[in-house]
Amino acid sequence: MSRMLLAPSRYVQGEGAIHEIGLHAAKLGTKALLTGGKRALAACGQAIQTSLKEKNINCCQEHFNGECSDNEINRLVSLARKEGADFIIAAGGGKVIDTGKAVAHFMKVPVIVVPTIAATDAPCSALSVVYTDASVFQRYLVLPHNPDCVLVDTRIVADAPVETLVSGMGDALATFWEADTCNKSCKPNVLTGGTPPTRSAIALARLCYDTLLEYGLQAKLAVENHCVTPAVEAIVEANTLLSGLGFESGGLAGAHSVHNGFTVLESSHHKLHGQKVAFGTLTQLVLEGRSSDEIYEVLDFCLTVGLPVCLDDLGIHNPTREEIRKVAEATTAPGETIHATWFEVTADKVEAAIWTANALAKNYKEEG
Repeated sequence: MSRMLLAPSRYVQGEGAIHEIGLHAAKLGTKALLTGGKRALAACGQAIQTSLKEKNINCCQEHFNGECSDNEINRLVSLARKEGADFIIAAGGGKVIDTGKAVAHFMKVPVIVVPTIAATDAPCSALSVVYTDASVFQRYLVLPHNPDCVLVDTRIVADAPVETLVSGMGDALATFWEADTCNKSCKPNVLTGGTPPTRSAIALARLCYDTLLEYGLQAKLAVENHCVTPAVEAIVEANTLLSGLGFESGGLAGAHSVHNGFTVLESSHHKLHGQKVAFGTLTQLVLEGRSSDEIYEVLDFCLTVGLPVCLDDLGIHNPTREEIRKVAEATTAPGETIHATWFEVTADKVEAAIWTANALAKNYKEEG
């Protein structure tokens, strides 16, 4: 059976990189639709417009409405067609990035991704996570190719709220453990059309994990002081590139399915993607019967950088058995990536793993 490694055509990272976007955009088209949230466009919109103008590229700018939903994707497709855009620029966090990739897909034009936070591994992937307008997970939209360019200005990332960088570490934390599960089970990776992971994908996923453990706290403290340091560069690369390549070519498993399951609880909606994925990673480790040493290593990391480790940390206080059962059932819905494990996964097993991961974390915090 063949194997496949997926990656963006071009990845650019560094302090001040936003001022180079015109150079990369000139290879893709002459009229851009730039979309992003208010905070993202305030951080980089003018710099993008100036750099594009220097290369004689026209640009229409439109605010993102906040959710990667079919309605928002269709709205932006209609606008881009009306404006005659021949490529898309999506600036901001994971939801606007996934929306921009989907818009470019349906228009059959290139896309440049400009993460203004390092909060998820969405930028590099050929995947959009589509939600309802009410922020409930709906489906994965698997795209035919990865972004044409991913450009990350680490100065912009360092000036963003530190919580977003930490959330990105939570998302990246799952990368190695999910890829390791897929490697052990030898089940097809739906993100690559059914091929097993390459050795390179597993190595990148492991490098992602090791980088988090080595530089996570340093990077958090630097960003709290709006500093760009080698540790910040390392963590931004781990959150964005290493995690992006590792999850997509290595495969997803339990952690992200648990995240999707928790979207059925409105009380979890205020938490960032990576914060919920971090708890999903702990749940996956319990579900798979991983060693106590491995679980406690992950717990130590989460507590050191400030990631949630129990339900209370996620704002889910005193949940009922019925609520966690709904989460478990959504987690194990047909087609969910938790079924990439090497054994049969049921809602009963996931429900037990959630309660146990929660209890382990609470006990560990009390003892520590």
